Amino acid sequence: MDCPRTPLLGSSSISNGHGSSWKDSLFFSWLNPLLATGAKKPLQRCDVPALRDQDDTAERTHAGLIQALSKVGDDHTPSSLFWAIARCHWREIWRTGALALVKTIAISCNPLFLRYFTRFVAASNGGGGLPGRTRGYLLVAALFSAKILECLSQRHWFFGARRLGLRLRSSLVAAIYAKELKLSHQSRQRHASGEIVSYISVDAYRLGEFFWWSHQLWTVPLQISIALAILVSTVGLATLSGLLVILITAAIQAPLAKIQQRNQYNLMVAQDQRLRVSSSILSSMKIIKLQAWERYFQQLIESFRAREYAWLYGVKQIWAAGSVMFWMSPVVTASVVFATCIPLSIKLDATLVFTVLATFRVIQEPVRNLPDVLTAMIQARVSLERLSKFFQDAELQEDAVERDFFSRQHDVISIDSATFAWEETGKFSLADLSLKITSGELIAVCGAVGSGKSTLLHSILGEVPRFSGKAKVCGSIGYVSQTAWIRSGSVRENILFGEAMDKTFYERVIKACALEEDLAGFSHGDLTEIGERGLNLSGGQKQRLQLARALYANAEIYLLDDPFSAVDAQTAATLFQASLACILQELRNKTVILVTHQVEFLSSVDKILVMESGRIVQSGSYQELLISSGNIFSRLVNAHEDSFIFQVHHTNSESHRHETYQRQLSKSSENKTSYQQLIQDEEIAAGNLGLKPYLDYIDGSGSRSLLGLVLVFQALFVFGVLSSNYWLATQVANPNTSVQTLIGVFTAISFASTGLVYARARFLVSIGLRASRAFFSGLINSLFRAPMAMFDSTPLGRILSRASSDMSILDVEVQSYFNFSLSGLSEMVGMVVIITLVTWQILFVAIPTLAILWRIQRYYLKTARELVRINGTTKAPVLNHTGETVNGAVPIRAFRKQSMFTRENMKLVNSDASVSLHTYAGYEWLSLRVEFLGTIVLLTAALLVVIFRDQLSSGFAGLSLTYAFALNGCQVFLIQAVSYLSGYIVAVERISQYMKLPEEAPLVIKSNRPPAEWPAHGEVELQNLQIRYRTNSPLVLKGISCMFPGGKKVGLVGRTGSGKTTLISALFRLIEPDGGRILIDRIDVTTIGLFDLRTRIGVIPQEAFLFRGTVRSNLDPLQQFSDEQIWQSLRKCQLLKAVKETPKQLDSLVSDDGENWSAGQRQLFCLARVLLKRSKVLVLDEATSSIDSTTDAVLQKVIRDEFSDCTVITVAHRISTVIDSDLILGLKNGYMVECDSPQALLDNQNSLFAKLVAEYWSSCDK
Repeated sequence: MDCPRTPLLGSSSISNGHGSSWKDSLFFSWLNPLLATGAKKPLQRCDVPALRDQDDTAERTHAGLIQALSKVGDDHTPSSLFWAIARCHWREIWRTGALALVKTIAISCNPLFLRYFTRFVAASNGGGGLPGRTRGYLLVAALFSAKILECLSQRHWFFGARRLGLRLRSSLVAAIYAKELKLSHQSRQRHASGEIVSYISVDAYRLGEFFWWSHQLWTVPLQISIALAILVSTVGLATLSGLLVILITAAIQAPLAKIQQRNQYNLMVAQDQRLRVSSSILSSMKIIKLQAWERYFQQLIESFRAREYAWLYGVKQIWAAGSVMFWMSPVVTASVVFATCIPLSIKLDATLVFTVLATFRVIQEPVRNLPDVLTAMIQARVSLERLSKFFQDAELQEDAVERDFFSRQHDVISIDSATFAWEETGKFSLADLSLKITSGELIAVCGAVGSGKSTLLHSILGEVPRFSGKAKVCGSIGYVSQTAWIRSGSVRENILFGEAMDKTFYERVIKACALEEDLAGFSHGDLTEIGERGLNLSGGQKQRLQLARALYANAEIYLLDDPFSAVDAQTAATLFQASLACILQELRNKTVILVTHQVEFLSSVDKILVMESGRIVQSGSYQELLISSGNIFSRLVNAHEDSFIFQVHHTNSESHRHETYQRQLSKSSENKTSYQQLIQDEEIAAGNLGLKPYLDYIDGSGSRSLLGLVLVFQALFVFGVLSSNYWLATQVANPNTSVQTLIGVFTAISFASTGLVYARARFLVSIGLRASRAFFSGLINSLFRAPMAMFDSTPLGRILSRASSDMSILDVEVQSYFNFSLSGLSEMVGMVVIITLVTWQILFVAIPTLAILWRIQRYYLKTARELVRINGTTKAPVLNHTGETVNGAVPIRAFRKQSMFTRENMKLVNSDASVSLHTYAGYEWLSLRVEFLGTIVLLTAALLVVIFRDQLSSGFAGLSLTYAFALNGCQVFLIQAVSYLSGYIVAVERISQYMKLPEEAPLVIKSNRPPAEWPAHGEVELQNLQIRYRTNSPLVLKGISCMFPGGKKVGLVGRTGSGKTTLISALFRLIEPDGGRILIDRIDVTTIGLFDLRTRIGVIPQEAFLFRGTVRSNLDPLQQFSDEQIWQSLRKCQLLKAVKETPKQLDSLVSDDGENWSAGQRQLFCLARVLLKRSKVLVLDEATSSIDSTTDAVLQKVIRDEFSDCTVITVAHRISTVIDSDLILGLKNGYMVECDSPQALLDNQNSLFAKLVAEYWSSCDK
């Protein structure tokens, strides 16, 4: 049964440690209810308790970090950021440090216990006046106390460090989010959406791991110092030789550490670059598919991955070398110490030998962790530097505009001799600007593309830095951006935008924005979920939706940036009249500044501002400007009036409608059924998948044979290590074995074992690297072959989480913990065998203990596995929300909704932190019980040594206890490694899900490739074409049949949402026909490959999109054309001057989404692309909606001249753009209602086209 919906933080009453009894806190028993729930059923998000301790919440941790920064110096340098973190969490740092100290001292006592036990066995009877066995029992009791203390201190140290890291992570995510809301325009160019997401997904999470490793920086040296003290007490001056070996080893490791630091830094940089490129490319998959650029951009991502892979290879190789150093160092040191004992006349007996070996085994674990500790420190340093650079970057100029939200003044906008510029260097965007706008005025702003219209609105919003003069705005602002920003969520949530629901006013706004029919057509009305960036809405619907958002805000000043460009003439006129009526009549005394290219609306405004080159060159009423001496406004008006080449005559003659239309409309409308929302909850696997993900990992990289070699070398290695210690145990007291032979054989076996370790490590590295390459390749191939519907219904954050955090886990963690699990299991089996050979009676305890251990782990894994899966779904919303906020930062600031979005972010961060906290607690819950069970086995071994001391040699007693001590740690190590691996393997599972996505049709069908000259004529025929977006959704296009003769100009008209863009998508097979056919030059487009289809058709999509790169790379990504050809296309598109004025010209920067170019210029760049491509069939989908009439007229002439012999299909809401077409196809509600010449349709007053033209002229006359 599905889990009921609950708030983000959950509503469970299960505690998470805060307020629990001391017993529950000590033993982590507060987690028992959650584990019990997980054992009964697969956990869901609502089963995980919320954060109960307020100190864990993002709100509290972020506030603490900000306060600490203010005390250490708020310059955000790496050092100040580090000390602020330390100051913020100093109590927890000291508390975990104290636990680390206790654990270090407790574990360092192991060699001492071993020394006393071997002496006890060697002695003929007890000392100190006590019976022999009594002394042994006291040793066992002391050992028990030390191990319990070690166990509890280590578990609470680790949990405390994890919890502390979680708090740091939450505070950093909150700080990054707060910073992104303040970034200036220039800073946004340096920190793209994908990069900011990586600051959270990579840097904040890695710094969250810092505290888990930090105390080992001093506990490792302390543990080594205690070990050296024990060696001094055991072998005296021979310790110096061991110390010398340790120093030499450290000197060898130092350059390796530097190389590893460089590799780690470059790996993070390369990963960041790949994620930035991937984010940009994946967010613009529609234009990539339309242009058939999949191969190029896939290769681009793979080239960035290749750089990342090269550094990953270096990291892995150093890791392999480090594993050799780990095993070789104790062996070499022990051998040197033993050898030094000979000239110093120190007798080698069982007590000395096994005390020395136990001492080196104690320091072996921290030495093994030392490379990981150094790696974590390196990563933390790199992340600190990256975040510091981000935090130090420029923010919006707070005093760019003086804001007054409370006083009511006559002049609501006052700008006095102000100069604004987007960049500190270069020419000013707005120069010497003076402007006064009074309350209640309706102002229109017009001008050519790139004249500064949108910049004027951004300056009023305070988005553009001011370099001189004064600017003041009085009142709240409602803003409609030129490029619609729609957030994920329902239609209602987008309109309300955090405001309370006023049903009466809400309905008036819906009506004013002409959204009634759209909402009626949506399967869930205004509760219909909108895809990321409004992907399931038409361009007109998106514009009207954000207009409704602005109207509902009931602001005092409205800044409307060309809001009617994406809707048809009638809708535009309705919006203009109804929305302005709503603003000016129902919302009285409102001020409106409307940027528009639609000249027909200008006669209705109070004042018109005409802009050119960043200046207001004309100002006045419509009539005043017509008779003024300036000619800029006159050119705009004349171009608009001249755009019609036919005179529209209104006649009274009756005409019949299209037969098909009558027949279709006579049918009863389809009953509305319940359809699924577009954005579905993320799919999560449930239960135990067994060995499948592990086999996927191995088989996916084709590494079964390598795995076999790894198993063989691991078995030989364990056998070698056991043999060397067994040799010492049996021969140390043998008078027939010389000391030289004893040491020589031990050293030879150990060195041979070390060689096996290196071979095993290299093979494991090969497996890991193969898997990294195979899974990334499979993921990218699957994504680029996935249909467009997948990207429409899947938030980008879900995809990026696979490509970022999941891929990072697969690159590093899976292979590492696979190695740890394998080595831990084989070592544990070997240890049990050795202990059993010495004291076989231990099996009566060991076997039940292992059975209990297995049951506890199975019980725990049922919950842990689901927690990791849930954690994968709680992280993606944080990344989605961050990316969405980056894209919508300007509207969010304009509506003053920063606090609302910040609260949402805090909720998402807390939700993610809650799951992570319980995941960490689960690890410690399991480890504590495993250590207790291991302690029972150790105590049993010690008791058996005491009981059977007369039957054991000191050598075998030392051997048994050495492995009994090691077994305790090995059990914990193994269980933890397996648990972590079972969590990390979920990354393989999640990536595998996206490697099996449904595929589009083949790019190329070799057996059915069209002729090289296809299409030669450009004839397009639709035969009963039916389109639906999903299997369970209604038809969007309903049986359209028509023919476009080759070389003709076809206008595609219809009201917003009638199906025009859907028809274009079907032509390019972004959506496959549900019925009927599309033929181009009599070839069914579904019978040929997508590459052959899309490369032969040119398109300018409704949403003009530019990639991050240069002007050249955006126009010619495949490098097929010369610079001369590119300049020629720019000249024809009226972009020559704009590009020539940039310092680097064709190599000038294009930022993410082309933000540093105006919307009109972006459309012109897209037009330049098709001029270079010169296809026989050209599709223009609202290609000039953001362009002024003068430029539009010039471009229409360019299109007519350049594509005179081509079939041009034009979707446009400007009637003037399609009035000179040879053929007009009219759509309404997915039906074809007419298809005829413009003149024939104009002669029929009842035709859709005639009505649109009449409405257009009517709007022009007002």
